[in-house]
Order: sequence, then C-alpha cells, then structure tokens
Amino acid sequence: MEMLHGKIGVRTMNNHFWHNKKVFITGHTGFKGSWLVMTLAKLGAKITGYSLAPNTSPNLYSLCKVEELLEKSYIADIRDQKQIESAIEESCPDIIFHMAAQPLVRESYLAPRETFEVNIMGTINILEAARKVKNLKALINITTDKVYDNKEWHWGYRENEPLGGHDPYSSSKACSELVTQAYRNSFFEVNDGVNNLALASVRAGNVIGGGDWAKDRLIPDCLTSLLSNKEIIVRNPSSVRPWQHVLEPLSGYMMLAEKLYLEGAKYASAWNFGPADTDAKPVDWIVKKLCETWGSDAKYVINDSQQPHEATYLKLDCSKANTELNWNSKWNIQSTLIKIVEWTKAYENNSDMREMTYNQIEEYFSM
Repeated sequence: MEMLHGKIGVRTMNNHFWHNKKVFITGHTGFKGSWLVMTLAKLGAKITGYSLAPNTSPNLYSLCKVEELLEKSYIADIRDQKQIESAIEESCPDIIFHMAAQPLVRESYLAPRETFEVNIMGTINILEAARKVKNLKALINITTDKVYDNKEWHWGYRENEPLGGHDPYSSSKACSELVTQAYRNSFFEVNDGVNNLALASVRAGNVIGGGDWAKDRLIPDCLTSLLSNKEIIVRNPSSVRPWQHVLEPLSGYMMLAEKLYLEGAKYASAWNFGPADTDAKPVDWIVKKLCETWGSDAKYVINDSQQPHEATYLKLDCSKANTELNWNSKWNIQSTLIKIVEWTKAYENNSDMREMTYNQIEEYFSM
C-alpha cells in the first residue's frame, strides 16, 4: 500500500479515528468506491477491496491508480459466498462499507434476474460473513433514494416512509433494506453478549462527480458527448432528482461509521443523505447549467421517444442526519457542476487525475 501523508480537514470527524482502522469496501473499483478509498487512504485507513473489475474504459479506479492505496484487492463476484466469506475473514475488518451492486435502473430492465441476485443475495452474503467476524464493529449497507414507495410527492421522503420499487433495480434495493433490517433485528442486536456489530443502511440521492463513465447516467452521458463535441441527447427532461456531489454522501457515511463504531445501537438504523431542497432540480435544468459551465458550443436536444419507467419526482428529507450527525451538504448543485467540469477538463488535458481528485477531496473537507 502506498503511504500517504497529510490530513484532510474533515469537518466534524476525528482525523485520528480512521488511522490504522481496518476497512473492508465492496464495490471499491466503482465510481463511489474509488472516491471512498482515496478519502479513507488519505486518513490512514488500512483498506481491503472486493469487487468486479471496472466495467468502463476509462474508469476512475485505473486513472487514479487506486489499487496502490489498498492493502489487498479482491477481484471477485459478490454472489460468491465462499469467496466473500474468505476475504472478510482474512482481512478481519473493523468496519465494512457494502457498495457492490448492479446500480442502474435501465440495466435492471435488461437483466432483472442478475439485478435481484446481486443486490439481494450479495447483501445476504456480506451479512452472513459479518456474523463470523468478532471484532467487526460497524457495517453500512449503501442502497439508494429509490427504495421508497414513490408517490411523486413534492416533499422529501423520511427514513420511516414505506419502501417500494417500480422497477427491478429499485425493488431489489428496497429488498436489500428489508434484509438489512431483518439481520439487524435477528442477529445484530448491539450488546446482546453475542455480537457487537452495529448495522445501518444509507440512502443517497443522485450522486455525481468527476470520473463516472457509467452507461445510461445523465452526467456521464452528457460529459461523453461534450468530450466528443457531440450534441447531448436528454431523456426524461422534467424528472426531478436530489443531485449531489459524490463527496457529500461519502462524508455522511464516514461520520455514521464512526458513530456506529463508538456508540453502536443508537445509530444502527436507516439514514438519508441528500442535498438541500433547492438542489432537487429537473434534468433539463441540470443539462442547461452543465452546458453553460462547459462553455464553447455545448448543445443538447430532447429525446421525446418512449422511455422505460422512472420516477418523475424524488426528494429526500435529511433532517435525521442533519440533527443527529450534524451532517449538512456543503457544495450546492452549481458548485458541484463546476467541480465536475473542472475535473473533466483536467482529464481532457491529460492532467494527473489522482492529484486532481485529491485536490477536490482536500477542498471539500477543508470547508
């Protein structure tokens, strides 16, 4: 593992907490996973990753040489129960972040069986493995804002709202939430004399940032077009989502993990991490602002053809995290789009992308 020097000015978090903590991250080769590894590595954590190989080229994991920051990297399938149990047993982590998933709504229509297998049985495999690690203190299952039974309300969903899911992806993640709740109630009652593990789930908004090349996501699709000097094709222009920079929810996950590790049961529940209400914007607003920020001849057109069902309106109520964790978003949507354009133009100019990514991490956490 490459040794890093210096500290991040992590808002209300204790810089010393993460030093030498053994952290196991599933999905570490992905967009969010790579940003999380880089942030925790900067704080001195000893990180083991478990994931499939990156599925896009280019990808953030390779560009920033994230593998160099790990104690060990397992390139394996989360559905392989024996392999995941062996990896967790060998690394003997203090904290687990479970991010590995089939994360795309549109892909779930094409591969529903795989989506349910990965997102439900993958979670079960992690939780079963966790039952065998005595020193494990905190486990966070990362799901999505789409777990709620969406009524197209114009107010945010709270953590105690009913779960649902119209499409296979949303439904599979809602099921993952129910599995998490069942395991917490059945096997992870903190201080029960058998297992000390505090288990939580987290639901974030539409997470965006530099280094995401996933297929059928708005920002990656826009940036791919901009980098190729092509017209952006916009689907579902009126759909409203809670947009947020990737560092926003990751900072919340880290704050929650520290609380779970130190205080346990009080924080072992579901949590929302989303932007301020004013940053829940329609797709066409996001694309217009992104084009303005990019400059030059950036253009977009609306695709009016029939699209697979996606919710039209979705917001999160983050009062719980605001109040109990003292967590608040720091970069509004306009600042976020500026940071994405800065990152992408640095990539276009063949800059050192690890340095660029670390610069944004430092800037965010120093606020």
